[in-house]
Amino acid sequence: MAEQPALATPSPKPGELVLLDYDLWAETGGKWELIDTTRASVAEAEHLETPAGTEFGPRPHLLEGEEFPAALESAIRASAAGQEVEREFSPAEAFGEKDPKLIELFSMHEIERLPEMRRDDAELRLGTILTIHGRRGRVVTYTAARVRVDFNPPFSGRKIRAKWTVIETISEPVAKARALVELTYGRGKDFGVHFHEKVLTLTLPDRSKFDLAWHSAAKARLIERLRSQLHPTMVRYVEEYATPVEAAPADAKKTKAPAAAGRPEKEPKAAAPEPPPGDGPEKPHAKHPAPKRSDPPAAKGD
Repeated sequence: MAEQPALATPSPKPGELVLLDYDLWAETGGKWELIDTTRASVAEAEHLETPAGTEFGPRPHLLEGEEFPAALESAIRASAAGQEVEREFSPAEAFGEKDPKLIELFSMHEIERLPEMRRDDAELRLGTILTIHGRRGRVVTYTAARVRVDFNPPFSGRKIRAKWTVIETISEPVAKARALVELTYGRGKDFGVHFHEKVLTLTLPDRSKFDLAWHSAAKARLIERLRSQLHPTMVRYVEEYATPVEAAPADAKKTKAPAAAGRPEKEPKAAAPEPPPGDGPEKPHAKHPAPKRSDPPAAKGD
């Protein structure tokens, strides 16, 4: 009997959440440079510099979202789950051709007035990312008086090579919510997530309560994504502030430790009773030694 071919796993649909493993390279001077990966072994082999605390492993990905160029997003969506795919993309398909008009010149005085350059640890160098009039750009050249900033996408004008595998589709509601937190803000594992009777509750970690990035952008954006993916009747953000317990004063008296089990405490020894006056020889005081006893006088003769 002829063996039946295995049924192919259907490709995920646009807008679905998936777990994605991938490596991404950009061509530089005829060589390929690793620019991002989910695999620790690849990052180590290519000596990729990563921020402290970076965690490797498959990442949540929203199909045909905004993370990758449109051509790469379409190719990922077309691939079946579990299938490893590798493909090159031209600059036009990837991050676009470099536009010379997006490279602009600014005075050093303008740059020094930017908020990120007024911090105590601020340092201007090649590659420094600056936000000017709401646009993010990279410093490409600078002198004592002028700074040239490139507002093109970081890898524009370069070919891209990508290798990826769609691990699985994320469908469980709590896993979906946590994946959307990770995509929108990061640190999805730090959030408490509870979904019950179409009410979604997110408990914020301490770091988010005072984080400007959370309050100014991620908070509202996340609600939009949660509504689109989970269709809850209500989304709740919970902030908890535990009352600190006051420490005991340093000069507080220490309580006596209880006796060990099965070992009774020793009773203090009773003091020896003092002898009554006149009983026994009186002991001499240390500072006043007793006088020496003299021999009795000899008897006189008759």
